[in-house]
Amino acid sequence: MAEGSSIEGTDNDAGVFDGVMDGRSEVRLAYVPQSADILVGLRVRERIKRTGLVLRWVFLALWAGQWLLSTMGRGSIDVVSTVLFLFVVLFVWGYPRLQAAHVQRLVGWQGEYHATVSPDGITCRNDHSTLAQKWSLFQGYRETAGHFVLLSRDPNIMCLDVLPKQAVQGAGGIDRLRALLDEHTTRV
Repeated sequence: MAEGSSIEGTDNDAGVFDGVMDGRSEVRLAYVPQSADILVGLRVRERIKRTGLVLRWVFLALWAGQWLLSTMGRGSIDVVSTVLFLFVVLFVWGYPRLQAAHVQRLVGWQGEYHATVSPDGITCRNDHSTLAQKWSLFQGYRETAGHFVLLSRDPNIMCLDVLPKQAVQGAGGIDRLRALLDEHTTRV
């Protein structure tokens, strides 16, 4: 089947949500996912979950201790240990950025996303897929300076929705979006 075509008898837009949409109660967003947006979502997840953050810092502290003990034991700085320690520091600092770049490679090729946030949930469409998520999927959201980050209920928070504020269409859209999020999920 050619891309963009549909099979007769299917309606890709109908049945996504059973509710009737009121144009005033929904907010539309149009954006191309950026690595910086994804990084914001990963940082919010990290602050709420804390496990990965603690493990990374413990790992860094262990390497720092190993480097310090080996340096003190020898009485001089070992080049190999120092290079490995600097690599670990760089890795711990850069790991969230590597994750964001990886996710960007996974979703970036799909082009522009069109999200609709309504009382029924969030529907996100692009040229290749449509994803409908009901509010029951989310444990809550966190607002940052430039984004709304929705977090899934699963214990590992494996699903994130990052909604850039700059992508909100229409006057007063950010306030309506915030009101919808407050009404259907909680701030975390």
